[in-house]
Amino acid sequence: MPEKVVARAPKPSDLAVPKPAPPAAPSPRPKPGPTTPGQDKNRRRRAKRPDSESAKAGSDQPNGKSRGPKLRTVRETSAGGLVISTFGKPYPELSAALIGRVDRRGRMMWSLPKGHIETGETAEQTAIREIAEETGITGSVVAPLGKIDYWFVSDGRRIHKTVHHYLLRSLGGELSDADYEVAEVAWVPLTELPRRLTYSDERRLARMAEGVIADLTADPLRLARSEAESIRTEPNAYERAAAARNQRRNDPPPPARSRRRRRRGRRGPSTDG
Repeated sequence: MPEKVVARAPKPSDLAVPKPAPPAAPSPRPKPGPTTPGQDKNRRRRAKRPDSESAKAGSDQPNGKSRGPKLRTVRETSAGGLVISTFGKPYPELSAALIGRVDRRGRMMWSLPKGHIETGETAEQTAIREIAEETGITGSVVAPLGKIDYWFVSDGRRIHKTVHHYLLRSLGGELSDADYEVAEVAWVPLTELPRRLTYSDERRLARMAEGVIADLTADPLRLARSEAESIRTEPNAYERAAAARNQRRNDPPPPARSRRRRRRGRRGPSTDG
């Protein structure tokens, strides 16, 4: 006999609508760990907004660069140096002849005397001549101090200047500011040069000269040999080329070449079969 199936009435709990599960709480962000100085700098750089107005100011170029007239580059070579009152006294009692020039703002700029190498001169001869012209002091070269170079713009030219400096001993003369480029001339104690000289590269040379003077005065034979080696009367190839460049420094620039596009000849009808 077949089994009789009795239908059971649904329970109230079966008819209840299940509640939706609560949303999962967001996971907390990991705290940034310690950063190196370089990483922190990069983070600040990314967060900083670029100043688009300053980049575009004064320029109609897409990259913000202005298209002005191209400056002519000129190379100049000079020589000068530090002329010392005497080598027979202790270092704190020694003095050097400096020149003062007034800049466009009216400030007094103290520097070492120097000038352009001229045709037929060695660098040592130029240093002797320029020091005599700008200070009135006649000297003889004792030893080289080194060279410095720098860039500046003048009269629409971009100038790269190299100056060879020498240590000289005074042979005589009197201080004179007769040179039209010089406003003042003075004997300055060597211990005050780092504070008196305007330019940092010349202050560095003055500090280096202290060691050179100490070495030479401690060894009279070395001093005599250094002075003898500094006497040259024939310029070398570098000095001849430098003098030639100095002569051309004020020449007008060559005319610019006009760029003309070449017209290609038209090809006639092909005669190939």
